[in-house]
Amino acid sequence: MTPRPSVSPDVARQVVDPAAYAAWDPLLDTFDRLREDTPVAWIEGPEGMHPPFWLVTRYDDVMAVSKDNATFLNNPQTVVFSLTEGIEFARNLTGGSPHMVASLVTFDAPIHMKYRKLTQDWFMPKNLRTIENEVRSLARETVQRLVDAGPEADFVKLVSAPYPLHVVMQILGVPEEDEARMLMLTQQMFGGQDEDLNQSSMTNLTTEQITQLVAGAVQDFEAYFARLTAEKRANPTDDVASTIANAMVDGEPLNDRDMMGYYIIVAAAGHDTTSASTAGAMLALARDPVQFAQVKADRSLLPGIVEEAIRWTSPVQHFMRTAAHDTELGGQKIAAGDWLMLNYVAANHDPAQFDDPRRFDASRKPNRHLAFGAGAHQCLGLHLARLEMRILFETLLDRIDRVELAGGPARAKSSFVGGLKTLPIRFTAS
Repeated sequence: MTPRPSVSPDVARQVVDPAAYAAWDPLLDTFDRLREDTPVAWIEGPEGMHPPFWLVTRYDDVMAVSKDNATFLNNPQTVVFSLTEGIEFARNLTGGSPHMVASLVTFDAPIHMKYRKLTQDWFMPKNLRTIENEVRSLARETVQRLVDAGPEADFVKLVSAPYPLHVVMQILGVPEEDEARMLMLTQQMFGGQDEDLNQSSMTNLTTEQITQLVAGAVQDFEAYFARLTAEKRANPTDDVASTIANAMVDGEPLNDRDMMGYYIIVAAAGHDTTSASTAGAMLALARDPVQFAQVKADRSLLPGIVEEAIRWTSPVQHFMRTAAHDTELGGQKIAAGDWLMLNYVAANHDPAQFDDPRRFDASRKPNRHLAFGAGAHQCLGLHLARLEMRILFETLLDRIDRVELAGGPARAKSSFVGGLKTLPIRFTAS
């Protein structure tokens, strides 16, 4: 039997280490070497830290897996990369499922599309046009708060974190007074590995501690949405929460676990990823006064700024798949049941697809990045993310004449959803 192409223990640890994703350039250096030498590499965790998996770093391979949903399944293994301890915790918590949250990203055909169609129309361009004025009003309020706080401010705290949260919560139907709680729970769930985001203020948490923090956030989410479900069933309104609460699939209402998972994926993923891309765009513009001046003078460049920020940032840093049967990928034989990590950070920085990929280039064309995934599981909220970012930067460019960094930005320690957690800027307002 041909041995699987493995990597050194240090590289294997870096691929899954939350702190490595906060140190961006060294991580990209590692992915560059792997993509060149071992584009489909076998990763084994030390001392059973996690089940072994194939790391996929090349754009073409990640795209191929993403589009072949019959061969590469979201189930039965957990979709998001988890440590062995976390998987066992989830099984005990849920009564056997490796998924702490059952949602669109954990379902395969045929149930995935049935669930996706429940809310799909809400996030299509035709419907989003009806809320564009509302989004624009939220953008103006957000930018005004930034201007009032100037001439120096943390862009993440004042703009990129609260703005997309406010938009998606309005669509979902969550009252404004509950938004701070939603932000806190999202940061705990996606940022449980980061001491500045997990609300514990503790560094070097053990795997067990991180898992318990995430589980606590999930349980708090579920308790909140259980109460919201009762309200939306008694008094349905024109929002996504009412759609989920009263949804029927195959003539039956959603079970409680699937319903809670649906709420959570819309509430959490619907703003955290856009927040990261928005901060990434501002970081790039603050570093490049020429590009800032160009887009300020010519707003037709904005779609390119938005798209490049999403690629350059790659907020969802990976998803996992499981091989349904024996197959081959990138010259490697993949056995039925093998686990694969689709690393979007690596794929979106593949020089075979993107010229000079570390450079932020708003004029990059084509820009067929994989930050939204591809195939049947492509991000449900991609049109909303683009709309939010375009409108926000239109508003910002109307009010800000120049911008620069006022200190060092910092990325979150997270191996799943990541991005800037602080972005100090200095700006001149109109």
